[in-house]
Amino acid sequence: MSRSGVAVADESLTAFNDLKLGKKYKFVLFGLNADKTSIIVKETSNERDYDVFLEKLPEDDCLYAVYDFEYEISGAEGKRSKIVFFTWSPDTAPIRSKMVYASSKDALRRALNGVSSDIQGTDFSEVAYESVLEKVSRGAGSH
Repeated sequence: MSRSGVAVADESLTAFNDLKLGKKYKFVLFGLNADKTSIIVKETSNERDYDVFLEKLPEDDCLYAVYDFEYEISGAEGKRSKIVFFTWSPDTAPIRSKMVYASSKDALRRALNGVSSDIQGTDFSEVAYESVLEKVSRGAGSH
């Protein structure tokens, strides 16, 4: 349970494990239920186009997401895949929503074992493919 009293629903952990272990989804969107007591699955998708994922981020409300981010690094190392956790909190979201999402984030984040990077997004430039690629690929290929 988080500082805000919000719990992580079992369905959220199941969907995450389906993404991580079963490769059933490309991304999972999480949000708060109507009475703001539980973090639930809002949507799952196996759409591989990153732009489709970005289109799912609301312009005026918060959410959490996990995305199975694939990228290639130079040289012979080939494709890599990392699970990225997103906290989406646009500047235009209501203050109350931003506060509840901020204080509930740790409960969800701690429950999701196997996430390699965290991205905090307040506008689309912070979650653009190139921005995320730069963060997840730091150190990759430089061994």
